[in-house]
Amino acid sequence: MTKRILLLLLSAVSIATALAAELPRSKAPADAELYIISPKDGEAVTSPVTVRFGLRGMGIAPAGVAMENTGHHHLLIDAESPAFDRPIPADANHVHFGKGQTEAVITLAPGQHRLQLLLADHLHIPHDPPVTSKPITITVSP
Repeated sequence: MTKRILLLLLSAVSIATALAAELPRSKAPADAELYIISPKDGEAVTSPVTVRFGLRGMGIAPAGVAMENTGHHHLLIDAESPAFDRPIPADANHVHFGKGQTEAVITLAPGQHRLQLLLADHLHIPHDPPVTSKPITITVSP
């Protein structure tokens, strides 16, 4: 029985890997630049925090709209970059802005937080090459 379960798990992982390898990745211009306008790296802030997104060399389009050289923002909060060959997770650490928003008001607990932007295409898959901002660290005061 244990061998059957192991075989089934290995088969499921193999299928998932094959499917992920087939997901299309939209091309991004080499000079595309994604950045956080505010807050600034090292800044002390209070919650809620307004985060403003900046982008050069590409345009913004809502999720689900396939247009060349466009994407929509994802804010990574206290998280490393996810895999670039599959859709970005949607959770408290990977916040999606699929309507094309260029800023957000977020609530953060007191303490240090790492923020980074990641642009993704109409399917929430990061571009090739990935378009990411430099991560910043902010300190939220109580």
